[in-house]
Amino acid sequence: MAKKKKPPPTFPEIIRRIRKAGISSVDALNTERPKVDELAPINERIQTVLNIFQTANTDPRYMIFFIMYDIENDKIRNQIAKYLINKGCTRVQKSVFVAQKERKLYEEIHTTLKEVQEMYDNNDSIFCLPVSTDELKAMKIIGQNISFDMILDNKSTMFF
Repeated sequence: MAKKKKPPPTFPEIIRRIRKAGISSVDALNTERPKVDELAPINERIQTVLNIFQTANTDPRYMIFFIMYDIENDKIRNQIAKYLINKGCTRVQKSVFVAQKERKLYEEIHTTLKEVQEMYDNNDSIFCLPVSTDELKAMKIIGQNISFDMILDNKSTMFF
């Protein structure tokens, strides 16, 4: 009789096992994914964000959201970054991710990050910020010469 294949452990389960085992290094969890500390060139990151804005899905099951964090522990911070990348979030800065995903996934990410954050004594903070299309249109970026008004069709026409 064939054994039933166990589902892979959840992210909080992995963190619990690491803590229980007293393992100080989580390098064993590394896979062939992009290195957590590496960021794509700024132009690629900007284009990714702009693509999300341009294709903002009107399907109510989907939403755009940002995940931002300030986490002191390097190992926990790296594991959270890997988790967010695996869930399809796009890294726009070292501690800022953006995604356009189903609301169900947003809730799953929020619940998981809350559970992980409660597992250890810390002064960390994690922000899960849903963003409406109107708020995106009002967003301003400092440091890059990009006109979101042109991209998001927020144009004004003047007749003379």
